[in-house]
Amino acid sequence: MIVLKATQDKVLGALQAVAGIVERRHTLPILANVLIRKHGAQLELTTSDLEIQVRTTAELGGDAGDFSTTVGARKLIDILRSMPADQTVSLTANASKLTLQGGKSRFTLQTLPSDDFPLVQEAADFGPAFSVPQKTLKHLINQVHFAMAVHDIRYYLNGILFVAEGKNLTLVATDGHRLALAQAELEAEIPKQEVILPRKTVLELMRLLKDGAKSDKNGESEDAPIEMRFAGNQAKFSFSGMEFVTKLVEGKFPDYNRVIPKNHKFNVTLGRQTLLSSLQRAAILTSEKFKAVRLSFEPGLLSIASSNAEQEEAKEEIEIDYGGDLIETGFNVTYLMDVLQNMSQDMVSIDLNDSSASALITIPEQSGFKYVVMPMRI
Repeated sequence: MIVLKATQDKVLGALQAVAGIVERRHTLPILANVLIRKHGAQLELTTSDLEIQVRTTAELGGDAGDFSTTVGARKLIDILRSMPADQTVSLTANASKLTLQGGKSRFTLQTLPSDDFPLVQEAADFGPAFSVPQKTLKHLINQVHFAMAVHDIRYYLNGILFVAEGKNLTLVATDGHRLALAQAELEAEIPKQEVILPRKTVLELMRLLKDGAKSDKNGESEDAPIEMRFAGNQAKFSFSGMEFVTKLVEGKFPDYNRVIPKNHKFNVTLGRQTLLSSLQRAAILTSEKFKAVRLSFEPGLLSIASSNAEQEEAKEEIEIDYGGDLIETGFNVTYLMDVLQNMSQDMVSIDLNDSSASALITIPEQSGFKYVVMPMRI
């Protein structure tokens, strides 16, 4: 049976969409494979790592009929990548093997039975579905993902909190030293739902979501919506012919509203790129271990200073519109650069109370974004 027959770029695109979660080495060898199912003319590709399952449906030619098997995902992708984009390739099933042909090239691949592929059991208690444009969700994730913890023993910090309530969708990430929050408005009101998506899920969603900049090859606008549904232990995303099911992180996320400082005495608004460039230069002479910079706010001037164990020093000065008290405080320079590099706006606003309080970084004219960074003792 000819399972598929299409151009290399179409087949590769469909495979790459699902292969991001596939681990090259796994205790279950079949999880290195992609599950290929044919129903009539429709071809379904599914991958899983037992925590996440990604499925896409495409029409890639070949014989109509019912067929299923599994084959090494990475191997298939590596072979396809080595072929020209406009070359027609075909995948033919014969006994327990698949043959991939393109031009004068021919590859015979071993398969494993589709019945052995462990599909994720979908939850029965999904809450009401809601949707936002893909570019909106991608933008929200971009604004907060860098604040997620990495391998923290407080496992609930190794991901992003999604809160859907009323007409708001809020995403929050924190590693205990800084916190990022971004909000978007929903079209319809929904009852409160709160879930923590694992780090791997978040990074895979970022890779798959379109940013709305253009139309794809099929003419579908990349501003197409993504539908979300949350259950007690699972989240499900449907977009652009794809279905993405993931387990959730169990645990109680910290009360982020208590962390966000309010009633600041002092505010400074300045150019984002100017501040970022100064911090990048000062970061060169920070010590590897502490990455600390000293910020001094005084009327009309912001001074940024750093030093290291070799007694080397850097000092930057930026003219600012500020008339408050002298505030000298220290921060991890990486935490400040992270937030500035993940913004595209020209201006950034910094709210402060005193030298020992957290700083609140916001975007003027955009109330939906907040970034809190704790000070360092220097």
